[in-house]
Amino acid sequence: MADAGALSERVPSTRREAEARFDRLVRENRFTISVFFPLNGAVLLVASAEGWLPAPLAFNPLLILLGTVVMRSPLVAGVAPLVDRRAAVGVLALALYSYGVEYVGIETGFPYGEFFYGIDLGPTVAGVPVGLPVFFLPLVMNAYLLCLLLLGGRAERTGVRLGVVVAAVLAMDAVLDPGAVALGFWVYPGGGVFYGVPLSNYAGWVLSATVAVVTLDRVFDRRGLRARLADCEFVLDDLVSFVILWGGINAWFDNWIPVVVAGVFGVGLLRTERFDAGLLRVRRSPFR
Repeated sequence: MADAGALSERVPSTRREAEARFDRLVRENRFTISVFFPLNGAVLLVASAEGWLPAPLAFNPLLILLGTVVMRSPLVAGVAPLVDRRAAVGVLALALYSYGVEYVGIETGFPYGEFFYGIDLGPTVAGVPVGLPVFFLPLVMNAYLLCLLLLGGRAERTGVRLGVVVAAVLAMDAVLDPGAVALGFWVYPGGGVFYGVPLSNYAGWVLSATVAVVTLDRVFDRRGLRARLADCEFVLDDLVSFVILWGGINAWFDNWIPVVVAGVFGVGLLRTERFDAGLLRVRRSPFR
């Protein structure tokens, strides 16, 4: 009975308590999540692409998915308190949309251009990785949150807000896709003018990004997001991970334009004070 009582004390009894514990877990491990994980991820992915790792470890889909989920955790913890029924339905709809548009893309080449997956990214349904929303949706939410911070009062203008966020998502894909192609994550058989990526891919992302951005804009409380951004210092740490991981991978493969674009996002994070002392703080020894 004592063990049962202790267990009940450890298990959160309310959603708010669970969110508070999740916040604390992320806050106390910011450096590990947002710096250590992407640095190690970049090394392991490059080593896999270069043939330096044995088969069980090279491009291990479980490790890829696990690492991605860990790096996404600050964003999830950050927005969790704002996920009401309306937001949950919207996110679910976008997850289904991401599966649908990816399936159409694989089968028909529309809207991204003809491509196929070059490595195993885990379990699939109809050829589409089950973990796809974990890769896609956070890109859009990170861009949305960053632009809310950078635009300030100008974000209240719908056209400005949506246009800038869509452009930011496209810029993020200009970092992601060249690095992913260099690693062999996916392949465009016809090649492409931008580090092996065809321009049709970015035309397709205009469609995907616009649908996703408009949906998130409709289902989330923007005032609530602004308040959470002001209150939660780690909510954009997933974007810190993105800059480190994909900036590093592109640098290894001499994809210098994507490296510069990743650097621009880093500057944006600096301007919003998200590369802050709390992320990089090292505890001083008591003997010093």
